[in-house]
Amino acid sequence: MSHNACKGYLCPLALTGGRRRPVGGMDYPVINNDKELSWFPRVRRMPEPNHRVINPSDDCFLVTSDEGEIFFKSSSDEPSVCGIYMIADPDKKIQVTFNYLDVPCENGGLVAWVDGWELNGQLWPADDWNDERLVESCDKRPQQKLTSSQNAALIQYRVPAKGKGFAITVHHLKNSKPLMVFEPNGVYTLRNHGEAGNCSVLAIAPSTVGVLSLDVGQTIKSSPLNLETGTIHFCKKRGLTDYVDIGGSSGLDYTNMEVIDSICGLDSVAGQLPAFIVCESTVVRLVSSGLYKNSVTIAFSPLVLEHIEDADMICVPSVKK
Repeated sequence: MSHNACKGYLCPLALTGGRRRPVGGMDYPVINNDKELSWFPRVRRMPEPNHRVINPSDDCFLVTSDEGEIFFKSSSDEPSVCGIYMIADPDKKIQVTFNYLDVPCENGGLVAWVDGWELNGQLWPADDWNDERLVESCDKRPQQKLTSSQNAALIQYRVPAKGKGFAITVHHLKNSKPLMVFEPNGVYTLRNHGEAGNCSVLAIAPSTVGVLSLDVGQTIKSSPLNLETGTIHFCKKRGLTDYVDIGGSSGLDYTNMEVIDSICGLDSVAGQLPAFIVCESTVVRLVSSGLYKNSVTIAFSPLVLEHIEDADMICVPSVKK
């Protein structure tokens, strides 16, 4: 990707594929889940929380949606790169406090906070990277509480010193204006709150996407008058400024997503046939000029195997040179 997001010692992490792949000079096994239609890695999900000690041999790549304390102590001097992938409800942010950090810098140890997720060298959210989204530490723990801008965050770490480690506390905070949503399941409404910019919903899996209601490019902020237009298709090609892209991408970087349709208009009972999208990531992106109060209600669900032959879009994975 074009963003210089993978800094320091830790990036990129390669979590997909069926073979051992190198990370920072080290190889590690990657497991596919062939029984499900998903490229999301089969990583161990944490049980009920409050207090968790990471087992380095089992939990190198850990996904958790829980709050509580997480402890890590290195069991060897191996420079293995691991990650704690945190996810919260769509209307929440993730706050991490480092209770202590004992990771020596001199032998290449490092702990990094990422505001978002990173997979295969790609970041989510992909279109608003800045250096404040990355905090790297060794020897001294970050003094401030680290808070994500949306409902996903990541701790990457390499601790090549036996007995050294760190401890964090994870809290989920209310997000009154979520603009980016990661891994949705069910019905969700994207809103721009009358502001210019892009909002997106991303699922790391082939998905079925249905539009339940639509109000994009119609409701002017200063006008109470709303006229039903129905769903208008291919709005971007028509030169309209506000629209919803529906499609997918090969990985987390959706800035160059493949688009099956861009819709707009006012349709309170959209109810069009759902789209079957076979991509590593399924994406719905709301593009807003700031002239309108936009909203779109969408339904996400995993794509079942029986619907592959009826797919509306199949993304071709990009080949790395």
